[in-house]
Amino acid sequence: MHFFARNYLQILLFGFILMGTFYGWRNLGYSLLQGMFYARSPSAIIDNDKLMKWQLEGKVHRELGGDRHDNTIVSRKPKDQVKVKVLVWVMTSPMNLQTKAKAVKETWGKHCDKVIFFSSETDQNFPTIGLNVSEGRNHLTAKTMQGFRYVYDHFFNDFDWFMKADDDTYVIPENLRYFLSDQNTSKPIFFGHYFKNIVKQGYFSGGGGYVLSKEALRRFGERGKDPKLCRQDGGSEDVEIGICMQNFGVKAGNSTDALGRTRFHCLTPEVHLLGPYPKWYFEYVGKHAKWGTESISDYAISFHYVDPKKMYMLEFYLYHLRFSEQQKLIENKR
Repeated sequence: MHFFARNYLQILLFGFILMGTFYGWRNLGYSLLQGMFYARSPSAIIDNDKLMKWQLEGKVHRELGGDRHDNTIVSRKPKDQVKVKVLVWVMTSPMNLQTKAKAVKETWGKHCDKVIFFSSETDQNFPTIGLNVSEGRNHLTAKTMQGFRYVYDHFFNDFDWFMKADDDTYVIPENLRYFLSDQNTSKPIFFGHYFKNIVKQGYFSGGGGYVLSKEALRRFGERGKDPKLCRQDGGSEDVEIGICMQNFGVKAGNSTDALGRTRFHCLTPEVHLLGPYPKWYFEYVGKHAKWGTESISDYAISFHYVDPKKMYMLEFYLYHLRFSEQQKLIENKR
C-alpha cells in the first residue's frame, strides 16, 4: 500500500509540473523532502537485511522494480555511523545583508553545523567578517582566497569539510552531510557542480557551491599564497579555485548519485526541473545534459540563483510540510 500511495503521489505531483513553475517547485520539494527524511532517519528502512545486502551490491534500483524515486539509501554506510562536521561560509556584500544574506541566515543556514558570512566590511550586528577586499565581481577571486584563508587559520581543526556558497545559493545541509559521510576528508578532493572545460581536470561552479576536504584545505592553507599556484585576484573565481586545486593535486570528485543524478546545481530549481538550459550550459557540462526529475538526485545538495522569497518557500516545503505516509512510517518505528 505504501509503494502504491507513494507512486500515486509522485505521478500526481509530476502532473502538477505541467500546470506551471509553482507546482514544479512543489514536486521538487516533495522529492527532496523524501530524501531528507531518510537521510535523517536511516533506521526507518535500513534494519531490513535484504535491503542492506542490495545496497552493498548496488542492486537497489533493479530489485525494487526500477523505481527511480524509491526512498532507499544509496550510500554504503548509514549516516548515523559516520559523523561529519561541515563548516559553510557564505560570500555576501553590505548591500545584500538584509535581503539575500538574511534569508540564508533564517532558512538553510539554521541547519548547518556552522555558517559564517564574509563580506568586504565587518558588520558586528549581522554578523559578517570583513575581508578587507574591494567589492565587485572583479574581486570575487580575492574574496574567495581570503575567505578560505580565514577558515584555514581559525577553523581548520574544528571541522571535517569546508564549503563555500554564495548568498543566492540554497543548500540542504542534511543532504550535504549525508553525502560527505561516505567520503574521506583525509584525501585531497573537492566536490561541486562539475564543469568540464577550461581547467584540465574540470572545475566546479561557484554559484552551486563547492566543498573542500580537510586535506584540500590544508594544502591551500600551506601553499595558497603562492601566486605561481593560485591567482590572488581577477579572473573567474570558480575557474581560479579550480586551477589552484589542480596545482595542489586536489582531485575534482564525482558527486552524482548511484543513478547518475546530480546533487550540486549551478542554476535555479525551476531550470533544472523544467528546463530548458541556456546554450552555454551544454558547452560547460556536455551536449547530453538533461533536465527533469530523472536528472536531479532525491538527495540534492544545492541550487543557485535562489532569491529570498524562494528560500523561504523551500524552507517550508523541506522542513515543515509533511505528508501522511511519512507520519505512518514514524509511528510504525515507535
